[in-house]
Amino acid sequence: MKEPFALQNAAIAPQDTAAMSRAKAHWDGIAKPLDGLGKLETALVRIAGLTGSEAIRLDRRTVLVLCADNGVVKEGVTQTDASVTAVMARRIFEHRSSVCLMAKTARADVIPVDLGMLTRVEGVRDLHVGNGTANMAEGPAMTAAQAMHAIENGILLAKERREAGDDLLVTGEMGIGNTTTSAAIASVLLNLPVETVAGRGAGLSDAGLLRKHEAIRRAIAVNRPDPNDAFDVLCKLGGFDLAGLVGVYIGAAMHRIPVLIDGLPSSAAALVAARLVPNAKTAMLASHCSKEPVAQAILDALGLDAILYADMKLGEGTGAVCMLPLLDMALSVYNGSVSFAETGIEPYVPQGGSSR
Repeated sequence: MKEPFALQNAAIAPQDTAAMSRAKAHWDGIAKPLDGLGKLETALVRIAGLTGSEAIRLDRRTVLVLCADNGVVKEGVTQTDASVTAVMARRIFEHRSSVCLMAKTARADVIPVDLGMLTRVEGVRDLHVGNGTANMAEGPAMTAAQAMHAIENGILLAKERREAGDDLLVTGEMGIGNTTTSAAIASVLLNLPVETVAGRGAGLSDAGLLRKHEAIRRAIAVNRPDPNDAFDVLCKLGGFDLAGLVGVYIGAAMHRIPVLIDGLPSSAAALVAARLVPNAKTAMLASHCSKEPVAQAILDALGLDAILYADMKLGEGTGAVCMLPLLDMALSVYNGSVSFAETGIEPYVPQGGSSR
């Protein structure tokens, strides 16, 4: 399975360091303290490196909400049953969910996509791979063919959005049980104990949290995933939603579209994508650090810094959508501020320590 990922990695161009240097020089020429907008400046510089141009556009953006069901729900690891996945997918399609309301404010479109729901929902984009995954506590969650199919569908989504003219993608997901699959993946890939990676998700009781821990331990023991093979880990412990998101990250990098990572499931998928296709990281931007316990460790492993720390854990892409107004404000400064030359002020120069 390594060959297709090697080819995808080779198809992704490295960051354009010249474009990054021009973007950084533009920031430094604006009449403000050097690095005054901190990580927001860094984000725009990274976008320039991905697109190959210091002329940055963020006008058209889409939230891709990948929906799928997870067999591990049978282990009592969630507060609600699997039927909620389809209910929420319908609300997203009807533009009535949390992410849709927030995205309207942030001027973003929202597209729900069925990667593997148990119940089909009319109007939701159909890239269905299977009727939910198998119970990972009893055996592999999906076959290698199913995982590749889902990844390829995610790559297709990124390609379609580039052809539609999008400047930025936002990752979202909807799948009851996917904080369990995400925590399991993180436990193996980061070599961390189950109890330190698995949180309460959508509000588990103490007893529910213990069931979640036990289900993950059993899944790891039964499947014996190879921590050095992220695809093997994904097949045995993941979900169709996560596999699709892996493809979105890979496809975004291949088509040079920046993509915002949301919460735990989105970041777990980003970790898998980075392990399979290291160059996929060129497209990734961290938005926030989820309240789930392993969230920071995943971002650290990716070498990405979150900008928002607000104890969010809603999912759907909501945390990442919160980043859009911040990027808009940073871009307004980048494009509209006067330069030191225009003001007659002597430019700031780095002097070590604080930039001020």
